[in-house]
This record gives sequence, structure tokens and C-alpha cells, in this order.
Amino acid sequence: MTKFIFVTGGVVSGLGKGITSASVGMLFKARGFRTTNIKIDPPYLNYDAGTMNPPYQHGEVFVLDDGGGEVDLDLGNYERFLDTSLSFDHNITTGKVYSAVIEKERKGEYLGATVQVIPHITNEIKERIRRIARDYDVVVVEIGGTVGDIESMPFLEAARQMQIEEGRENVAFVHVTYVPRLRVVGEQKTKPTQHSVKELRSLGIQPDAIVARSEDPLEDSARRKISLFTNVPEEAVVSAYDVEDTYEVPLMLEKEGLPAYLSRRLGLPEREPDLEAWREMVERYKSLTDTVEIAIVGKYVKLADSYLSIKEALKHSSVANDVKVKIRWVEAEEVERRGVKLLEGVDGIIVPGGFGARGTEGKMMAIRYARENNIPFLGICFGFQLTVVEFARNVLGLEGAHSTEIDPQTPYPVVDLMPEQRDLDRLGGTMRLGGAYPVHIKPNTLARRLYGREIVYERHRHRWEVNPDYVEKFEEAGLVFSGIAGDDERRMEILELPTNDYFIATQFHPEFKSRPMRPAPVFRGLVEAAKKKKYGS
Repeated sequence: MTKFIFVTGGVVSGLGKGITSASVGMLFKARGFRTTNIKIDPPYLNYDAGTMNPPYQHGEVFVLDDGGGEVDLDLGNYERFLDTSLSFDHNITTGKVYSAVIEKERKGEYLGATVQVIPHITNEIKERIRRIARDYDVVVVEIGGTVGDIESMPFLEAARQMQIEEGRENVAFVHVTYVPRLRVVGEQKTKPTQHSVKELRSLGIQPDAIVARSEDPLEDSARRKISLFTNVPEEAVVSAYDVEDTYEVPLMLEKEGLPAYLSRRLGLPEREPDLEAWREMVERYKSLTDTVEIAIVGKYVKLADSYLSIKEALKHSSVANDVKVKIRWVEAEEVERRGVKLLEGVDGIIVPGGFGARGTEGKMMAIRYARENNIPFLGICFGFQLTVVEFARNVLGLEGAHSTEIDPQTPYPVVDLMPEQRDLDRLGGTMRLGGAYPVHIKPNTLARRLYGREIVYERHRHRWEVNPDYVEKFEEAGLVFSGIAGDDERRMEILELPTNDYFIATQFHPEFKSRPMRPAPVFRGLVEAAKKKKYGS
């Protein structure tokens, strides 16, 4: 029988349910169980995350290998922690569930029944979870939001029903709560956790374990009180205090005994986890003393989670290069106002993806600064396109060159829509998405040296492309398109400038496939070049 572990959250949002869920999944996988993670997003009446505004809604939009759609950033955490590739079906939203139920109702599949939240919505939720679970021993299901949110009710009810249907020995609940320390009295307060569990129990769910988030380690007195008032054994009240690096969390939960307790609770054979490589990676990162500073010049820097996978790819590359990356967050519009002095002293520059005109000129000022001053540079997606625009303007002399996304009337549309992308009347799910797209890398190029092979498969999220009519002009001026789409030779995928020490940009998103022990090659190369720039060979 598949074992299900539902992770819920209480007191406040943003506690780290995603990292907790990813850590639990990783710890069971480390024990040799076939494990996967599912993310449920009750607040999303959106079908997927694709049309949400990153800085104001939820952070980064993550893209998966299957190209089915755009998903919540927690699936990126799952992939990094479990070193796996997930599918679009691993992200369940309210929009997906209600769309499916309404579609079935329109087709008459409910045989004239009155369609209701119970049983039709809850059955759809359970069916989607079970569809994923068929091939796994352990499935960790994170229910987003906070217990008490009205939109979470059908999903919690579905989870409650699953414990009855699957058997209590096959379903466990882990509740993540917050234990604040009041400065006035100087002690940790458990009352918010007590009330959160009371709310959960009122819905028919008794948590089997509690992960207590706090600034400092959970005090024994607080642990005993939480156990007493929530009916959870003391050994299952787990301290999850703030740490320097999120990759420490699995080691903390392992030390606290959470996976061993859940194994016993679910009747799984007790196994020792293989955590040696993970522990070594964490220790290496914490022991790094040399640093390089890399600027991320974007338009969403007020919410760093908008670039979460880039941050993680830099962290992975830190370990690989024995140097810690310090990030300088630079708002592109500030570069427009105050100039490139905001970039002085950095050892590398990244211009990431984004949409819309805001900050475009500031990003190109940063690209030009990197190109003319031989600063290690990486452009991603929109950053790739703006690198083309900057080169067209300042090297080819094509005044007014632009992307038709930003300036439909540009005299030199060096970045443009492919014919099949024109006249679309829908934004959601219409981009070039996914990782099934092959990229052919030319020999004797920086990209080939970094990747070490001719064909790679990378994830995309864009509509506009380098206009093939201008490719020859660019290459005559020294820009090299070293990667071309394997499924359509009109599409440019990687560019580089051989006259610089490290200047490369990709139309795809390499950060989405970066892993703690296998950093994305272009990020690893960027940090290597930044280290060389600062410290020499």
C-alpha cells in the first residue's frame, strides 16, 4: 500500500511548509523508498501559476520537464531536494479541480446528480492524488495556505476522507506551526499552536506530528506543553528553528527523529538513510570563506523569491567552486535613474527573465556594462533577448532596435514573434514551455565546453525569439549563436561573445534544472569566472 503524508500549516503563512515537505520527501527517498511530492494550492482559482505577478503574488513561476504548464515554486524545492523531475499533475489547484468537475458535469458524466463540493469536488481531489501515487511507496502531499482559510476546506476534507478510505495505518498528518518568542516575557508561546491544532481537529483531522517553527530551538517546556494540549506524543513534536541554509533542514528533521517516527506510525520498515553526500554538501557550503559578489539586475528584486531558482543555482555553484556567492540585488529601474555605478565592484552580472517594458533600458545598461568591461555575464530568457537588442544597438549601430514585445513599431525587430505565436487571444498556457526541447550545441564554443555534449534538453518559458533575419549580421559582428533549437533551426538558444572571458546568455531557463550536487553548467561557469576575476587563476 502507498503511504500518504499530508503536510498542513497553521498560525501564519510563509512558515516553510514547502521546505518541510521537500525535506520529508527527501528523507524517505534517502531510506530507499520510491517517494514523490505533490503540492496543493487551494487559493489558486487560477488554473496554474502562469498568469500570476511574481513580485506581488507568490514568487517565481516554475516550469517542469513535461511542459504541461507553469507551477508553484515549491515544486522547484521538491525537485532540488529529491533530485527528481516532476510533472504538471504534481501541482493541484482549485482552478484545475473545479474546471475538471464542471467539464464532467457538462458532458453528463454525473448522470443528472446535483454536483456538490462533497462528494464531487473532494472525489476529484482524491482521484488526482491517487493518480500520481500509483508508482510510489511514499507520497508527501503539501496542502498550501493556513488551516482556517475557507478555500482550504475541500482539500482538508478530501485528506480526512483519504485516511478513512486508505486506512489510518497508511495516512499520516504533519502540522507545521509557529512558536513565537515574546520579547516582553522572554519565553516561547505555544497558544497559537494549540489553537491551530484545535482548528484542525474541528475538521476531523488529528495531527500525528507537529513541526514547530521558531527562531531558536524549541524549549523542553514548550515541547511538553504542545504535546499535552494537542494530543501529540512529545517525540513527535519536532523543533525546526531558523538555520543559515535551507539545505540543513533535512538534517535537522532527521536529528529530531521525524522520519523515523513517521516510519513507525505508517508501518514502514526502519532503514538508515543515506545522507553522507548531502551532509558533506551542507558542511562544504557552511565552511566557505572566499566570496564573490554577483549582481542580479531585475525588475522583481523586492521579492527575492521571484528569482528563487537563480539563488539556488548560485548556491549549488558556490559549493562546486569553493567560493560563496554574495548576491547584490539591483533594481533595473534604479540603474536607469542612477546609472551603472550601482554595479561597480561586482564580480559577475546576471540579467534574468521577465516580461514587459519596465526596467528594460536598465537591464540593457547592465548588459553593456558587462560586455564593455569584460565582467562575467549570464543572461537568461528575456535577458538573452535584451542582450541581442543591446548588441544590435551598440555594436551593429541599429538605432532603435528592439523586441516587438516592447516596441511593436521598432525599425529593427531583432527579437520578434514566430508566425505561429501571432494573433493569440489567450495568455495562459500559450508560451513555449517545458524541457522536452532539445538544444544543439556547436563544437569549439564556450557552451560546448560547459555542457560537454552536443545535445541538451532544457526548460523554456517565452514567446519572443531572435529574429532569424538578423542572425547573419550578428555573427559577422562577432556574436556567436552557439546553441540552436533541435526541433526548429530558426530558434536561437545560446549566444556567447568569444572576445570576453565569460559572456553567455540562454533563451531557456537553466536554473530550473540545477541541483545541489549538479549545478547548471552556465551558472557553474559564471561563478568560476567570477572567482577567477577576483582571485586569479
